[in-house]
Amino acid sequence: MDGAALGVDIGNTTMVHTGERGLSVISTEFLLTALVVVVVPGTGVIYTVSTGLLQGGRASVAAAVGCTLGIVPHLVASSLGLSAILHYSALVFQLIKYAGALYLLFLAWSMWREAGAVAMQTEAQQIHRGYWRTAARGVTLNILNPKLSLFFLAFLPLFVESDGSAPMIQMLVLSLVFMAMTLLIFILYGLCANGARRYLIGAPRAMRQLHRGFAALLAALGFKLALAEP
Repeated sequence: MDGAALGVDIGNTTMVHTGERGLSVISTEFLLTALVVVVVPGTGVIYTVSTGLLQGGRASVAAAVGCTLGIVPHLVASSLGLSAILHYSALVFQLIKYAGALYLLFLAWSMWREAGAVAMQTEAQQIHRGYWRTAARGVTLNILNPKLSLFFLAFLPLFVESDGSAPMIQMLVLSLVFMAMTLLIFILYGLCANGARRYLIGAPRAMRQLHRGFAALLAALGFKLALAEP
């Protein structure tokens, strides 16, 4: 065997071992913990459920995709160790925190205002409005939540093998699995909400109250985020 062939063989073997090392971190403990974290209602779940209930199934999928994409920067920051900046820099944390709180209050105000104008949107109206805007709101909602970066900074390293030779690969694998679980669970939440939607179509008053209820809930989350500590 010549040197070039030997080098290729060694390279391929290394890649295989690295891939196996990355997949080995997907433990039952990680899957169960991630499932609990994703299922517990938070800002993203509330946004997705309210979208499915008030705007339809397709809009809820757009919201789920947006919320999932919104955690990508936090996962990347955790993998690169940038989340530590938020932990040790009170100023950066406060700036992002207040921006997120203000955005939540803006969404709450928008939802409250829309409750007085329209009780239920049809799929055709939602298409005209644009699923991109629904997804963009989900992205912004999660990007402006600094607690997510601190959470992933504390959460993901727990499942990285201490003697692993490729910690970045392990972090990437864990991040991708967490994102996939987030997307699937959020879509299920949204579709379940859309299933309940048909029972409320003929009750505009109830829909307005529900609209305002979700608006109040988002506002409460905004105030909670504003009072959060690093």
